[in-house]
Amino acid sequence: MTLTPTATLLAEASAASRAVGAFNVLHLETAEALVGAAERTGLAVILQVSENCVRYHGSLEPIAAATLAVAEASSARVAVHLDHAEDPELALRAVELGFGSVMYDGAKLEFADNVAVTRRVVATAHAAGVAVEAELGEVGGKDGAHAPGVRTDPGEAARFVADTGVDALAVAVGSSHAMTERTALIDLELIARLRDAVPVPLVLHGSSGVSDDLIVRGIRSGLVKVNVSTHLNAAFTGAIRGFLAEHPTTVDSRKVVAAGRDALGLEAARLLELFAGTGRGADG
Repeated sequence: MTLTPTATLLAEASAASRAVGAFNVLHLETAEALVGAAERTGLAVILQVSENCVRYHGSLEPIAAATLAVAEASSARVAVHLDHAEDPELALRAVELGFGSVMYDGAKLEFADNVAVTRRVVATAHAAGVAVEAELGEVGGKDGAHAPGVRTDPGEAARFVADTGVDALAVAVGSSHAMTERTALIDLELIARLRDAVPVPLVLHGSSGVSDDLIVRGIRSGLVKVNVSTHLNAAFTGAIRGFLAEHPTTVDSRKVVAAGRDALGLEAARLLELFAGTGRGADG
């Protein structure tokens, strides 16, 4: 199937007061698991390639080609997105390669500098029909906009969106990246205020640290795109550990990785249903 524009998926989710799952690709097997989850549930998914993933593979082109190929071969509605690019040139390269959206993350910059660079990325991306996500939150700690206690100001967010023309905004509301325990408390009242302040979909990063129930409440408050990586990675690696414990003499890495792929796909399907409001919503 032809790739679905990210902007289309976000607009549909926003209109239906639900959210779309945006899940990070680390390697080919991740992409396969995620599109499989979308096919099983009949729900759309956004495949994300991060700047960290690009660094791991050595360049954007190989993992981009693999992710785009898996997405295009799927019967599901799939968008491909560049996640957390602090290098604007990487974002522009993803536009050239055919990504449906890119995230330029200038949250560590001063407000005026963030606006200036983001505006340049937006101009090039929009000329190619590609949507742009940006991030805004007071810089603090190594997590930047997602450091403990940091929050996005609704007034500043409204000004930033108006000045840059971005299509989606990642906001700092209490979550943090790379959490392995689901103990983060997101600020539902702030999410609602941000929803009312800006005309574009809100994105939650660091969702792995947020419980199912709180994510659902966040979606009801205004979140439209929910990013998940660490939580799904844990499902993948946990299954591999279990497989190796049960099959200590195996030498076929395909069998090992397949166990992780299957587990990740099951959890991704559950999350897609949860975000769309069709799942049971059990915390897990």
